[in-house]
Amino acid sequence: MSESKCIILRTKNILVPTMDNLGSFIKEKAFNLPSDDIELIEAELSTRERRDLRRDPRVRAIAPPMPLKLINPVEKKDIDMGILSSSTWGIQAVRASESPYDGSGITVAILDTGIDSTHPAFNGISLVQRNFTSEEDADIHGHGTHCAGTIFGRDVEGIRIGVAQGVNRAVIGKVLGDGGGSSATIAQAIQWAISERANIISMSLGIDFPGYVDLLVNTYGYDINPVTSMALEAYRQNINLFTELARFVETQSAFGDGIVIVAASGNESKRPDYEIAVAPPAAGTGIIAVGALGEVDTGFKEATFSNNQVDVSAPGVGVVSAALGGGLTSMSGTSMATPHVAGIAALWAQRQRKMNGSVESRSLIAQIIASGTTDTLEPNIEEEDVGTGIVQAPHS
Repeated sequence: MSESKCIILRTKNILVPTMDNLGSFIKEKAFNLPSDDIELIEAELSTRERRDLRRDPRVRAIAPPMPLKLINPVEKKDIDMGILSSSTWGIQAVRASESPYDGSGITVAILDTGIDSTHPAFNGISLVQRNFTSEEDADIHGHGTHCAGTIFGRDVEGIRIGVAQGVNRAVIGKVLGDGGGSSATIAQAIQWAISERANIISMSLGIDFPGYVDLLVNTYGYDINPVTSMALEAYRQNINLFTELARFVETQSAFGDGIVIVAASGNESKRPDYEIAVAPPAAGTGIIAVGALGEVDTGFKEATFSNNQVDVSAPGVGVVSAALGGGLTSMSGTSMATPHVAGIAALWAQRQRKMNGSVESRSLIAQIIASGTTDTLEPNIEEEDVGTGIVQAPHS
């Protein structure tokens, strides 16, 4: 492994003469963020070049691209329209219908499997789309369409499915296909979403650690012990990459409206047998990690599959939203909880802009997390399982 592909995140406003030959390392491409103060580079680097770059104060993160996978729903099923009320249980639980805010003027980005732009739930919404995969542009999986419906979907057959129905511009990045994606693609897509002036970025995906272990074994033929150690180091470096990227995203408030990133915690837990901690990119500091809740007789309760150590929670079991090809379908997973939080974030962003004239990332993150409540949750629930609780729409 003398030379390998890396993702480099660096600033451009610190001059370090001894490192001016960085350009000779670059074998692929660079993308600039809107502030033009940082750049994201994909490069083939030798061990020595990686070591030299880590001494460069401009370099904030170096990480190998790791495979990403869709956080697949743990359950997907057709629904009986006759049993639905005028809004889904998720809309009611986050009290979106009671809010004077609807997300008007806020741009939401969804980095997922794309969107079925012909679905009636998205009528009248300006969709800015980009395909980062080798698949066709359209959503052929249905996951991204379902998530989009929960965030800003219009009513379908008289049923309210969308939290922030005033959103009229959305940025849709297709970053996952049958072959998954990579952390390099996600980092690039985040940059693109920023350049498209997104205020909220929603991601229901996670790093495929077992897939990366298999990749190293198959590529280099190493034994499982050193490969696991190498994969853990890559995992740590990718968490740092997303943390630093979120930090730079926060600085965009100085150039205009701020940006908030919301991500699914993952579905790897299996309560009561075991619980798994939140996975990257949601594990990055500055990214809101979302857990899933379901309904029980005594209130809302963390879903058996939902990873812990989250910031907030939202409805994620039996969530009804837009189906591929039209109509509605029900899915369960932290992927379904995350768009509820993204929608609530759009409402809080609209409120902040109304009150202050602009959106500021750090205070918006604080407001979203502080909106969480445990009042409607099952008694004696653990904070690490639900964070501050179920997010709530602003009401004043």
